[in-house]
Parts: sequence; structure tokens; C-alpha cells
Amino acid sequence: MIAAVDSRRLRRNFSTSADSYDHHAQVQKQVVANLLNFIAPSCPEQGTFLDVGCGTGTLSYELCRIHPQLQPVLSDIAHGMTLQGRSRLSKALAVDAAAEALPFADYSLDMVCSSSVYQWVLDLPGAFAESARILHEGGLFAFALFGKNTLRELKTAYREAARIHGGETGHLHELPDMATVEQALNAAGFVQIELQRQELVEYHRDVTDLLRSLKRIGAGNASSRAPRGLASRSQLQKMTAIYRQRYGKNDQIPASYEVLFGMATAPTR
Repeated sequence: MIAAVDSRRLRRNFSTSADSYDHHAQVQKQVVANLLNFIAPSCPEQGTFLDVGCGTGTLSYELCRIHPQLQPVLSDIAHGMTLQGRSRLSKALAVDAAAEALPFADYSLDMVCSSSVYQWVLDLPGAFAESARILHEGGLFAFALFGKNTLRELKTAYREAARIHGGETGHLHELPDMATVEQALNAAGFVQIELQRQELVEYHRDVTDLLRSLKRIGAGNASSRAPRGLASRSQLQKMTAIYRQRYGKNDQIPASYEVLFGMATAPTR
């Protein structure tokens, strides 16, 4: 059973992590850089674009640095993040909004972009359809999201430890795979779809360090079925042992991130 995302928990997690996000979000910063390279040949040099789930504004800041004539509009469900993004980019307009319900008129924007956000959206076709709705004909939709194999080491160790200790294994939020993303783009009516997959790996001293890093960027488990803690003390100790035994090397453990990059064009109406 796939656990739904608790939107209130997600909003709270990211809003309270706004101040510490940039210091700890090293993978997310690399995703932004790679997304910019991915869309460079197709990115408009002027016009108005929306940054869905803007976070602290890194993607919009870099886009405006490359193309100063672009006008950014920032949106995030977490008010703390919206404020951070707006403070970083003074010319930006900003609004609190969810990806599934964008408060913009039909055919009103030249580009919609997003980085490290859509993996949290339960109704991916609906969210993509919202972006298609607000784009001009031929407008660019570009995004990066974390795919199903993200943190596979942590998930495997957690589920094995849970089975040993009789704990629950079904409350982790499942991320989308490439086929799901492509289906959602097609359902939203996008054309000229281009998708790429990439794996990034970062290293931590131990599981505690990894979990602490995730918490500080607001990326803890946002499942509606998640318990107060990740697991019991004994289950957490077992998970740590499994993780290090199976994946550890040179006194470090890896954390793998599957990144799915997408680019598509709004259809002719």
C-alpha cells in the first residue's frame, strides 16, 4: 500500500527548515545546476516564468542570473520558503500555492519550472495539468524530481529491520518512477516530451547523520501514516547495523538519489 502525503506535515516540515535548508541541501543544489544544463538549449531569454515549490529561490535566482530579462514568480506551499525565496530575489512576485492548484490565469506564463518538488505531489497528472493550463501555447515546462530509487539504501535497511522486529513497513512515501512521470505528462497534454535519469550519491558518517541532514532540509517522512518517530530504538539500531554492513565503506555510508529530469512543451489549443 502506498502511503499518501500529509500536506500539513509537509508544509510544516519545509517551513520550519527554511533557515537551515541551503546549508544542508547539497544534493538539491546539484540538481538545480544539472536542471539548468538540461534546459539550457530551450530556455526562453525573456518573459515571465513560475517556479513551483521555489524553496529558497535557488533555481529562480540562477535563471535570472543567466537571463536577466526573465521575470520570476515564486510559489511554495511552505510560507517560510516563499519568504526566503522572495528575500533572495527582490524583483520576484511571490505567492503561497500548491502545485495542484496554481492561482494563475489560463495561458498566462511563458515557462513553468520546478526542482525537487513534484516527488511530494500525490496527484502528479493533476499537478502537471495545472502547469499546462497556465502556459502559453508552446510554453516550456521543465522540472527535476526525485525518483523511486532515491534513498534506496535507507529504505531497504529500514524495511529489513522492520520485518525482523515486527514493525510496520508500509508507511514510507513512495516516489514516482520514469513511466509514471511520462504518463502524467501525456495525460496533461504536453508534447515534445524529453526525459532523462541521473543518479547522485552523497556520503555521511552514519545513519544518524543522514537522518539529521534530511530533517534539516524538511525532507523527513511526510507520509500520512508515518508514526511520531521513524522506528523503535531497537529497530533503529538494527537498521543502522544493516545499512553499514551492506553499504558502508571507509567509515562512511552512501545515500543514493535518483533524479528524473523532464522537459515538455504546452500544446496548441
